[in-house]
Amino acid sequence: MSTIEISYYQLLMCLGFVLIVSILSISMKLKLEKEILIGSIRTFGQLLLVGYILSHIFDIENVYLIILVLVWMVFWASHAVKSRVKSKKLIPIFLPTICTMLICYLPLAFIVTYFIIGVRPWYLPQYLIPITGMIIGNSMNAISISLDRFFNELINKKDEIEQALSFGATYQEASQTIFKNAITSGMIPSINSLMTVGLVSLPGMMTGQILGGQAPLSAVKYQIIVMLMILVSTSVGSIMTTYWVRKYCFNKDCQLVF
Repeated sequence: MSTIEISYYQLLMCLGFVLIVSILSISMKLKLEKEILIGSIRTFGQLLLVGYILSHIFDIENVYLIILVLVWMVFWASHAVKSRVKSKKLIPIFLPTICTMLICYLPLAFIVTYFIIGVRPWYLPQYLIPITGMIIGNSMNAISISLDRFFNELINKKDEIEQALSFGATYQEASQTIFKNAITSGMIPSINSLMTVGLVSLPGMMTGQILGGQAPLSAVKYQIIVMLMILVSTSVGSIMTTYWVRKYCFNKDCQLVF
């Protein structure tokens, strides 16, 4: 089955969806129409620009350029986490996030492409860039959820934590329950996806491959790899980043800095 090429005119027809949502926002006085408009414009602009850039990168297949693209993706994902999570006292978030992503996600992408899928050379951009993008994108959301939950509970349970510290507990012991709750929050979306995939929804990568003419069973195999890859990346990312950030929430005397 050949792929149906989508024209720019057909893309513009999708603006009707944006109009519907904007009308709903205005009628219900949600005051979201500005964000909807900006988000839609950015979606068109950013994705078309990425498509243009990737078409050239795929032709070049330069390992250094590809790694530079991946690092660029990690940078902006870390920046997005920093922007989403609002912490008291300006607790450092960017450094732990970007280091976690560089240490964990790039090696994970290599393992998936080289050992599991068997891509040769391993840096073939048609595989490495989309796979790394899925790892980073999903993990970015998980890290944001974990950190946001951690800071909220840290603030709400400040008295309990300080009481535990006053009785001689270490900062790890005093914040252990909060830490576990934060990690759980970050992992739940990935676990829920594992439970419902194929029953409630067909994931984006699988749907895209099928629409592109790929055999459904082949698309399913790729999707299984992606789902399990995302599970480990969101789990490790949430744990490492929250563990690292927690250290900044207490001073050298194990006192809460909030």
